[in-house]
Amino acid sequence: MLIDITKLKSGYESSIAFTKSYTFTKEELNKTELLDLKDVQVDGVIDVQYDTYHIEATISGIMVLPCAITLEEVNYPFSVSIDEDLEESLQKAEKKYRNYENSIDILPIIWENILMEIPMKVVSDKAKEIHLEGDGWRLITNGDTKSNSPFEKLNDLLK
Repeated sequence: MLIDITKLKSGYESSIAFTKSYTFTKEELNKTELLDLKDVQVDGVIDVQYDTYHIEATISGIMVLPCAITLEEVNYPFSVSIDEDLEESLQKAEKKYRNYENSIDILPIIWENILMEIPMKVVSDKAKEIHLEGDGWRLITNGDTKSNSPFEKLNDLLK
């Protein structure tokens, strides 16, 4: 996602506003838990502060993730705000600062911020109504503190 900074470099403009949409390919999503990314929209401004480029942007869209219980697709809306030094952000994203002479590629920053917003788990509305116990079994969730460990009685000896 290249942003033309010619007017910013020449001093003709003090900031450059941009609005971009991006569609991620299946290859870009392969090494993540994301099944798909829909309607990714980036709105922002790039300006010069203390002789470095600064980016302030909002990234929004819909993540498609597997349900933690049923593995069905769940749409998860997200919105991320960025307010950082551009070169610092590119270093955090472990990408070398690409100098295209008159443009800057902000896709590594966008990708890194989207990855940081992926939730640990999502549960679909249908899965909330599923009966999660049966004859001799039940689904253990984070709220269950009851332990069934054979070593549990040894804790009493340590007190």
